[in-house]
Amino acid sequence: MPVPDRPPALWNRNFRLFFVARGAAVFGEGMVPVAYAAGLLGAGHPGSAVGYALGSWTAAFALFVLFGGVLADRFTARRMMVLADLLRLPGAAVLAVTFALGSPPLWVVYVLSVTGGIGAALFQPGVASTIPRIAPDVQRANAVLRVAEALTTMAGPAAAGLLVAVWNAGAAFAVNGATFAVSALCLALMRLAPLPSDTMERDSLRAELVGGWREFRSRSWLWGVISIWTVYGLTVAGPMVPLTASLVTGDHGPAAYGVLMAVNGAGSAAGGLLALRLRPGRPLAWGAVALLGLPVNLALLGLGAPVELLGAGQFIAGAAFAYWLVMWSTAVQTHVPQEALNRMHAYDVAGSLLMMGVGRTLSGPVAAAVGTEQVLLVGTGIAVLVVAALLAVRPIRTLPRV
Repeated sequence: MPVPDRPPALWNRNFRLFFVARGAAVFGEGMVPVAYAAGLLGAGHPGSAVGYALGSWTAAFALFVLFGGVLADRFTARRMMVLADLLRLPGAAVLAVTFALGSPPLWVVYVLSVTGGIGAALFQPGVASTIPRIAPDVQRANAVLRVAEALTTMAGPAAAGLLVAVWNAGAAFAVNGATFAVSALCLALMRLAPLPSDTMERDSLRAELVGGWREFRSRSWLWGVISIWTVYGLTVAGPMVPLTASLVTGDHGPAAYGVLMAVNGAGSAAGGLLALRLRPGRPLAWGAVALLGLPVNLALLGLGAPVELLGAGQFIAGAAFAYWLVMWSTAVQTHVPQEALNRMHAYDVAGSLLMMGVGRTLSGPVAAAVGTEQVLLVGTGIAVLVVAALLAVRPIRTLPRV
């Protein structure tokens, strides 16, 4: 049973800077789905264009994140994260200008989405390895960051909806670019003691990719979760974002979608607060049980529930997913050695998100063929089966807390 525990002190200069960097970046990222949905649908493009834009970002992220893990090991995680922020800033600026002036060609939107995905791929592996270096209690740090990210995610879509209503989608992308600059500055100001691996002689890129794969394959609980999660990403998580954006925006307007995403963020904050309090001895098992909240949201969307019930579903889903993410992140960061963590996290993210990108890309055509509501209702059943599969695999169910 999870029991309350008194963890050691958390806050220090590096953690404060990292906290601000993540909050700013997540705020900006939360604006992007609203900006794409409003900008593309407002320009007369079909809902599938939103899926292609978001799917191209996710696919590029999943394809390049393995190299991001190796490069983070070679050049240090902090340097790669700063470089990634600086890489994504010009793309956001171009989207801001082109959407402000009118409707950019779809190929420009897709190319810049791919560029943003590559930048995120260079950034993300360093997050996992940085947290254990700056936080004396990894679960508490993950929970605090999840609450902060939830609050900024809640504020981001709401702010995007307001900016779109008052100005246009370009204004939302302009703020998105500014958050990358804030993140880069905070990360550049961090001071981390060098690790022994920072100065050691490195193998070739191919050898380090192979070494990371061996580390990944040796942990059955890790590749077991990723294998199950590929099905979830293809059939549930991938289609859910663009279909929710197009369904809610089309039926209730971009402001309603922004509000629902804000409610989802509030639920994520509640899930993070719960993870601050409950420290289970079997983190992945309890995290899997929490995931049962996600089918509730999918069912409400698929059944065409009124906005009030959709808000309740978004809150439950946000809390459930946030608690799972804290348990999962803590398990990876405490069971994997620091010198392999960048690459291991990269394999984790690539396996989880590659099929999510495919799911996002295919969501528009499939929904057009069989109906958006039908896709969401099938996803409801699959989400329940995913929880059952996670609990059925013994290495996942019994993995202890460190």
